[in-house]
Amino acid sequence: LSIDDSIPFKAVVSTQSTGINTGVTNPDSFLGCHAGDLESYNDFGPLFRGAIEKYHVGFNMETMKHVTDMDVNKIGTALADHAKSKIISTRIRCARNLSFFPLNTCGTKESRLEIADLMEGVFGTLSGDLAGKFYRHTSMTEDEIKELVDKHFLFRGKDRMQAASGYHADWPHGRGIFVSKDEKFLMWLNEGDHLRIISMEQGGDIPSVFDRLGRGAAAVEEGLKKVTGRDEVYMSHPVLGMITCCPTNLGTGMRGSVHIIIPKLIKKIGFEGIDKVARSMNCQARGSTGEHSEVIDRVDISNWRRLGYPEYDLVEDMIKCVNVISQMEDEIEA
Repeated sequence: LSIDDSIPFKAVVSTQSTGINTGVTNPDSFLGCHAGDLESYNDFGPLFRGAIEKYHVGFNMETMKHVTDMDVNKIGTALADHAKSKIISTRIRCARNLSFFPLNTCGTKESRLEIADLMEGVFGTLSGDLAGKFYRHTSMTEDEIKELVDKHFLFRGKDRMQAASGYHADWPHGRGIFVSKDEKFLMWLNEGDHLRIISMEQGGDIPSVFDRLGRGAAAVEEGLKKVTGRDEVYMSHPVLGMITCCPTNLGTGMRGSVHIIIPKLIKKIGFEGIDKVARSMNCQARGSTGEHSEVIDRVDISNWRRLGYPEYDLVEDMIKCVNVISQMEDEIEA
């Protein structure tokens, strides 16, 4: 482990030891480190640069920089009709953190509650199809909890990788979920990063879902500026783009996915074969109810890349991959 000698010993012990704890306590962790704040990516540069460039293959922190662009009109590939007919649902989410609070790996009960109070005011600024209701984990009724769980909206704070880095400290204080009236725009509050902005709907209208996500992220940003009086509110870096606790989400902080029914392809080449195809196209396959879940007749296809490419490129990655996988399914004789 290489550490900048200029960092005071106490800072290394308290911050870097926390940052690598998820990997130390969970040897099966894919990456094994989390950041505590924006400065972590500079102060512990040798550690994080190695992790970032290893995970985000092709990204060079010396010569490249991330650019955010959520313009739906720049998507250059259309979803084929044969692919759209097989898609059950589409979901695209992005992570955002507030620049004037520590990341939740180093957050406190007080900081999480402050974020929740602040965001409650921001939610009141949302209008149109983005308007909705904010539910706090500490004040939801049993009926509300059951409804949100049954709809697969609610997060539970039971991820051991996140827990090892302090994400779940003081659970459930300061946590909550915002749900729009039409249930197509959601936000998780202090689940991992400060904000997990989610756009989703049944079917395969990917441009509609992506457009809503972009409008939602922009509306939240404007609401934060209005409520706080600050000019900049999202935590970002000129090279790394949007800052997240986990280096795997740097840049866009975005994961777009579709659940697609492909029973014949699953039977012929198996989940591993489908994932191999997806990986060759900068995407990945997962079980339809999450990573490592059982695969029967459908899979989750999502973008793999996060950093160094604008959001519309990553959505296009997913569309291209889904088109190919759908075509492979159609070419198999019953």
